[in-house]
Amino acid sequence: MDKRVIFTIGRQFGSGGRMVGQKLSERLGIPYYDKELLAMAAKDSGYSEELFRDADEKPASSLLYSLVMGSYPMTSGTLGFNEMPLNDQLFLIQSNTIKKVAKNGSCIIIGRCADYILRGDPDLISVFIHAPLEARVKRAVESYDVPKGSAEEVCLKNDKSRANFYNYYSDQKWGMCRTYSLSLDSALLGIDGCVDAIINFTELAQKNRAAL
Repeated sequence: MDKRVIFTIGRQFGSGGRMVGQKLSERLGIPYYDKELLAMAAKDSGYSEELFRDADEKPASSLLYSLVMGSYPMTSGTLGFNEMPLNDQLFLIQSNTIKKVAKNGSCIIIGRCADYILRGDPDLISVFIHAPLEARVKRAVESYDVPKGSAEEVCLKNDKSRANFYNYYSDQKWGMCRTYSLSLDSALLGIDGCVDAIINFTELAQKNRAAL
């Protein structure tokens, strides 16, 4: 694709969303950002990368803090940076890193509320990859080396964590189809089929945008 395009990929655990992003990067020859964002945010801020890893896709969770502050929503913007919980500070730093990589040109960004952070970007294509639980459990065991006996619990626990993170830092609902440009079932399409669908969708979207 000659035109700039920013892909963000949200995903259920075990759906293969990361694999879709990697293959899309290979097909299109554009940068792919996942855990790399943590190292970049650490470098940008001077905080340790370990802090970003510990807070990765996790909202602030201090019950005492929430009680004192009245469970403020992150999107309210009522607190100064230094008054925020550490996880919130790290989220804002990482948000700036995401905006910076998107500004540099076409890329693929996995998770981390990137679709919300980059909302309003005219070149954004936001994707959500999902699949039935049984398919995700199978992939978790076969591809992620998750023990078979705990695979379902791991899938559901990670989904809950990602949903809490997304719902806390945005005013949207994680996984709801109307939140995204495109929602795909990787069990029906397969990884390569998802990549094909994203590329075909993007080509049509860019054509229609140019005609507006």
